[in-house]
Amino acid sequence: MIALLVLSITFASCRPEDPKTPGLPSNLNTELTITNAEVHVQATADSANFFTITFFENNDSTTIESQNGEAAHVFSASGTYNIRTRAHTLQTAYIEKTEEVVIEIGSGNSGAPASGYISPLSYPNMTLIWHDEFNGASLSSDWTYDIGTGNWGWGNNELQYYKQDNAVVSDGLLTITAKNETFNTSNYTSSRIKTQGINSWKYGRIDVRAALPFGQGLWPAIWMLGDNITSVGWPDCGEIDIMELIGGDGANDRTVHGTVHWSNNGSHAQYGGSKSLTSGKFADEFHVFSITWDSNSIHWLLDNVEYHVIDTSPSEMSEFREKFFIILNVAVGGNWPGSPDASTTFPQKMFVDYVRVFQ
Repeated sequence: MIALLVLSITFASCRPEDPKTPGLPSNLNTELTITNAEVHVQATADSANFFTITFFENNDSTTIESQNGEAAHVFSASGTYNIRTRAHTLQTAYIEKTEEVVIEIGSGNSGAPASGYISPLSYPNMTLIWHDEFNGASLSSDWTYDIGTGNWGWGNNELQYYKQDNAVVSDGLLTITAKNETFNTSNYTSSRIKTQGINSWKYGRIDVRAALPFGQGLWPAIWMLGDNITSVGWPDCGEIDIMELIGGDGANDRTVHGTVHWSNNGSHAQYGGSKSLTSGKFADEFHVFSITWDSNSIHWLLDNVEYHVIDTSPSEMSEFREKFFIILNVAVGGNWPGSPDASTTFPQKMFVDYVRVFQ
């Protein structure tokens, strides 16, 4: 009887234990660095597999998942905001802390975001044939400028005067700044640069990594026009809008548009699509705006996710089987966005990290 009891105890001690729920992290610490409108968070914790950092702004929020506990966000206005940091072992297993920050800024978005999507330097079956990483101290000879107010405000009743001085290359970025200042007869200045007469391309993939301005009346654009615009005019030359944003509170600051324009038997035709962020705005961090383009179609992508496509194979769309050059600009006002109002802050800036062309 005693022997059987000992044997029973031995069997019980060798029985596998039931699976245990992973433990929670511990010792969550955060370091917040505030530079004008930008808050940089560096979080650490013991036994954490990843972190999520949520920036709350008015009735909106932006959540960033980070493996190393680092995240950054640019707030749009002065105020007091909450930042919640969670250290996770699993998505549903975490510890958290919430901190309050006070943001005091004069006007506009003066600093480039520290985070955002980065596209690869190569794609299968494609070669990088041209690029500008903006690593110098001035704009390269691959670009030239549009100067002035154009005809009828560049055809759109825009309000800005384009100057060379408003496009600056430094710290690995091209910065195009829209300012509320009087120059000649205009109340605003900005810059518009282009590769016209220097570089143009027919087909391929184009990636542009940029952080955009925001606010009522702002109209940043990354786009292309046909080489033959000087001989046939617009829209016969064709236009490919890789990205346009019409600034303003709510959905406007978080929505980009991809559009083509062409001549359909002598009449202006256009077709476009759009993509909106679920929260935040396109000024908060860098995104990559792309098209892929061949003889039959053009596809638009945001951070390498397609959101719009057009079939360009019909004969009346032959414009899109020719060479196009690239344009980068920030317009102020115009038929589409309308004018700035009391809610609009200046200066406003478009930061461009790189432009890459693959074929």
